[in-house]
Amino acid sequence: MKKTFMAPVGVLLAALALMPSLAAPLAVNDGRIRVQLMSRNAVTISSELSAKIARLPVAEGASFTKGQTLVEFDCSSFHAQLNKAQASLGAARQLVKVNTRLAELNSIGALEISQAEGKAKESAAEVSYMQTVVAKCVIGAPFAGRVAKRHAAPFQYLNPGNPVLDIVDVGQMELRMIVPSKWLGWLKPGHRFNVQGDELGRTFTASIVRLGARIDPVSQSIPAIGVIDASDAALLPGMSGWANFTPPK
Repeated sequence: MKKTFMAPVGVLLAALALMPSLAAPLAVNDGRIRVQLMSRNAVTISSELSAKIARLPVAEGASFTKGQTLVEFDCSSFHAQLNKAQASLGAARQLVKVNTRLAELNSIGALEISQAEGKAKESAAEVSYMQTVVAKCVIGAPFAGRVAKRHAAPFQYLNPGNPVLDIVDVGQMELRMIVPSKWLGWLKPGHRFNVQGDELGRTFTASIVRLGARIDPVSQSIPAIGVIDASDAALLPGMSGWANFTPPK
């Protein structure tokens, strides 16, 4: 009599869990791919000084223009050091003039002139250094965008490297997605598609701008980046949705 082996229920469930999901191929075969909206520029503004924050003029979530002041530090001590360095430079340059005139009268030798010139160069270097430090007291926006998050508050003392603001560029953002590598036969830069946003419940037209430089050998997929044709103030980084692709006939 032939015996039939029945696997325990737990073993069957474990085997099913290891099988590839049936949902993923369906999402690929019908030309639908999950996408996420990403900012082209997302930066964390950090302190380069050991100083107290004097002003944070742009509120969290607010917009700003390129070059607008985002952070201003209390740099009274640095300005005082700059003034001192500039005064020392003026005195050193005057000494060079006096020693040069005395040398013309054979009252001093070349050594005194050389020492005075060396002191003037040292003072000039100190002025240049302090000007660089003072320039860091105000941080301007590298691009137009919005403040995503504040890490610090006015009157808070920061050390170099401490984060102050997260800012994002909300201009023309990018659509990031992972597509099957077999699509490379027809998916090229310029290919147009539709994007249905989850958060807004609206459909946007978009196009591919570039493809990734390497195929993942395990998943047989490649990154693709697209852009939405029209700018819309309602679009924010982090939004997601479905991209609907139609292969050319």
